[in-house]
Amino acid sequence: MSVNGITGVTGAYPTTSETATAKNAESVAEKKTAADNGVVYEPSSKKATDSDSTKVTDYSSIVAKMKQQQANHNKQLQNLVDQLLSKQANKYTSLAEMFKNIEVDPATKAQAQKDIGEDGYWGVKQTSDRLVEMAQALSGGDATKADEMIKAIKKGYDQAAEAWGGELPDICQKTIDAATEKLNQWRDSMNSATNVIE
Repeated sequence: MSVNGITGVTGAYPTTSETATAKNAESVAEKKTAADNGVVYEPSSKKATDSDSTKVTDYSSIVAKMKQQQANHNKQLQNLVDQLLSKQANKYTSLAEMFKNIEVDPATKAQAQKDIGEDGYWGVKQTSDRLVEMAQALSGGDATKADEMIKAIKKGYDQAAEAWGGELPDICQKTIDAATEKLNQWRDSMNSATNVIE
C-alpha cells in the first residue's frame, strides 16, 4: 500500500473541524432560542421554618377548643357530684352541713382522688397549665399582658372563695400559685428575648 493511496482517500467520517463547526452551530442556535424566549425566573419553594410551623396565630380556635374540653370535664364532674349528692340530698338542711359529714362510696372517692392527683385533670399541674394557656390565648400571645392576666386569675380565685363561703381547699391556692409562676416565667422569657434582639 502506498502513501499516496492513504492520503488521497477522502474519509467517510467528518473531520475534526467539521464536527467542531456542527457543535458551534448547535450552540449558537440554542443561545439564539434562549435570547428569543427570554429568561424565566422560577423561585424555589419556600419551606416553613420550625418557628413558622409552631407559631400560633389563630387564638380564637384555641379558646374554643379549651372551652369545649372544659365543658366536657365539667359535665363529668357534675355527674360525679350529682351521684354523690343525690344519695344525701334529704339528710341536710344547709349546704354547709351537707359537706361537713359527707359519705362517699369507694368508687367515687377513688375517681375523685385520681382526678385531683398529681397527674389528674383537676390536679395542680394540668389545671395551672390550662389557666396559663387560656391567659395566653386571651392576651393574643402578648406577654406584656401577663400581669393583667395574673390579676384576673386572682380575682376569679377571690370570687370563688367568697362563693364557697371562706377559704378554698389548699389545692386551689397551689394551683393559683403555680399558674402565677408560669405566667411570670412566660412574661420574663419574652422580655429577655426582646432585650437580646435589641
